[in-house]
Amino acid sequence: MSFLSRGSRPLLRLPSSKPAICAECRRRTFLSIAPFQSGHNKWSKIKHEKAAADAKKNVQRSFFTKHITLYSKLYGANPDDNPALATILATAKKAGVPKTTIEAAIARGQGRSSEGAVLDNLTFEAIVAPSVAVIIEVETDSKLRALQDLNVIIKRAKGATSTTKFLFSRVGRVVFEKEESTTSEDQEVVDLDRIMDDAIEAGAEDLENDDEGNIVVWTQPTQTTQVCRAIGEKFGLRAQSSDIVWAPNEDTKVAVDSSQDLNNFIEMLTHLRTYPDVQAVYTNIDKGDMTDEEWESIVEAQGAK
Repeated sequence: MSFLSRGSRPLLRLPSSKPAICAECRRRTFLSIAPFQSGHNKWSKIKHEKAAADAKKNVQRSFFTKHITLYSKLYGANPDDNPALATILATAKKAGVPKTTIEAAIARGQGRSSEGAVLDNLTFEAIVAPSVAVIIEVETDSKLRALQDLNVIIKRAKGATSTTKFLFSRVGRVVFEKEESTTSEDQEVVDLDRIMDDAIEAGAEDLENDDEGNIVVWTQPTQTTQVCRAIGEKFGLRAQSSDIVWAPNEDTKVAVDSSQDLNNFIEMLTHLRTYPDVQAVYTNIDKGDMTDEEWESIVEAQGAK
C-alpha cells in the first residue's frame, strides 16, 4: 500500500485490483452517521393520549359541578346542614376537582357567581346543519360575552341563530338514582310501584325507568322542585338531576345521515358542554340510521351539565 500525491491532497493506493481512493473522502465515509428519525409519530401518539385524558377529565368535572350545583340549589349551600352536598363534595375532592371549581358550583346553585355577582338566565336558539334545532340554557354574569362565545361555536358547526322553541315542549324532569338491591328482610328496593301514588299526589304526570334503571319522573315545570323534594325525602332517594327541560316534539325530530355532519355536530356539543356558563343543551336530533356507538356519543355529548 502506498500514497500518491495530487496537488496538496494525498491519495491512498489500494492493491492494484482496486482504484485509488482519496484518503480524506475515505475518512469522511467512516465518520458519517445516518440521520435520526424526527419522532413525530411518537409525539402524535402523546398528543392523542393527552387529548383523550383531558376529555375524560372534563366529563368527570362536569358530572361533579352538575351535582354540586343541584344539591346546593335544592338543600342549601352549607354542607353541615346538607348531607347530599357534603357527600358529593368529599367525592369531588378525592377526584381532584379544583377548589375554585367546587366553590363556583356551590355559588351557582345559589344563583351567584364565585365573585358574588347575580347570574342571569339566557336561552340561546340555533339551527345547525343539516337543519337540527338546538336550544342552549345558559347562566352567566355576562350575557354579551356568552352570546359572542356561543355564536362562534355555532358558526363553526355551520349553524346560525334561529327561533326553535316552537319545536319543543317545556316539561319538568326529575331523575332519581337506581337503588341497589338489599338483603335486608325489613327493607325493600324502592321502585316505580312504591313511589307512584306519592309521586302523582306531589304533582307527577308520568314515571318510567331509563336504560340504567334510574327512576324518571315527569311533571309540569312548576311542580319539578316540589316533586323532587317530596319523593326524595320520603323514600330516601338521591336525586341525580332535577331540571325543567325542552323535550322535542315527536313530529319535529331530524336524522343526521352525513358522517361529516355528525362529526361536526358531536364536536359542537362537546364544546358547548365544556363551556362554563352552559347548563344544558337540547336538540331534536333523531337516531335514524346511526349506530349504537354513534348515538351514545350524541347522548353523552348532549348531557346536561
